[in-house]
Amino acid sequence: MSKLPRKQRKRLHQAPLHRRQKMVVSPLSAELREKYGKRSARVRRGDTVRMLRGDFAGHEGKVEKVILKTGKIHVAGVTIQKANATDRFLPVDPSNCEITKLELGDELRIKSLERK
Repeated sequence: MSKLPRKQRKRLHQAPLHRRQKMVVSPLSAELREKYGKRSARVRRGDTVRMLRGDFAGHEGKVEKVILKTGKIHVAGVTIQKANATDRFLPVDPSNCEITKLELGDELRIKSLERK
């Protein structure tokens, strides 16, 4: 692994999808940290997140979509208005969000959260 920033950016942008999934992570809220003993977790559709930065700081919404190509997420209620007066999602970096409620419909996710 190189220390050069340009090579690290290149590696990030050319990463395959199975590696990009590991890059889409957000910190957990204080309650979830105590419960699971982890600091962060991967973001999935259905999780509830609270915005920590930007114009929507403090807003809480459900994750509608995770875009691995860009490493961004779409959160319900975090929209901008286009010139023709239609709304569209504002892509948000998952590091600027905090997971407040996890979607626990998958057994593998529960196991990965409880794993130390």
